Amino acid sequence: MNPTTVAATVRRNKRRRGEAQRELYELYRQVPDAEGYAAMLDIEEQWILPLAHRFEADAPDFPSTAELLEVLKQFLAEEEAQVSANDTFLANEATLEQFKAVVREFALDGLTESESLLPVVPRLPYRSGMAVFRVLIDELGCGNDDKSHSQLYRNLLSELGMSTDVDDYLDVTGPESYAYVNMFHWLASRAPSPQYFLGAYAYFEASVLYGFQSFARAARRLGIRQDAYYTEHLYIDSYHSNHMRTAIRSLEDPDPAKIWAGVRLASLIVGEATEAAVNRAREVS
Repeated sequence: MNPTTVAATVRRNKRRRGEAQRELYELYRQVPDAEGYAAMLDIEEQWILPLAHRFEADAPDFPSTAELLEVLKQFLAEEEAQVSANDTFLANEATLEQFKAVVREFALDGLTESESLLPVVPRLPYRSGMAVFRVLIDELGCGNDDKSHSQLYRNLLSELGMSTDVDDYLDVTGPESYAYVNMFHWLASRAPSPQYFLGAYAYFEASVLYGFQSFARAARRLGIRQDAYYTEHLYIDSYHSNHMRTAIRSLEDPDPAKIWAGVRLASLIVGEATEAAVNRAREVS
């Protein structure tokens, strides 16, 4: 196969993956009929289930959740130490239009933040579920509409002169960002075990503490006043990280391999979405 044909095949496969992620997102937003449910299963079986099974099979043999949490701490420290070129670019160099491009990529998540996570609570044992629920209450503003994370994202979008309507972002969101949103829905509602969610969200709440630094610095450098979406995460997610650790410790019958698979899933998919979003932003003049 010549190089031109190979490049065309790669582009076609990427396009198909992008179309599949958008289709899955749309299916997750509805109660699908039999045909839609079959399509949903097919996309999940080709995308996220093989990843989950691979990470589960490759998981270390953790003797306890305490050991798993210690390894997670080391995993996060290693990630934090690896500052990417895109992190530096966003924090120190991105123009306002480039920053807006990144904000646009994550709008589907920001405008609906944590809403898709609620179904995981009744799937968990009581004490573990209550620890997660305490996190979700914070995410939803503790009943104060103005403090919910989705409202903070609306405030950011409004200051940037961008739409606050989810549907306006359907045609401008990349496949990696769709996968980012779809992952959380799958973990909460579709994964065969909620313990995948516990690992993924324990990772996510801790990783935001360094992952959002470049976003917050960019917003501050660009003089954006409605930056609370980022600064609030940097403040509150240390508490959320502790709650997620409690949720894992509270399990009476933990499956460390599934928890670790959740960690690896979130690390991979969040990392790919962030890198892809900044790479696209770099193309904005």
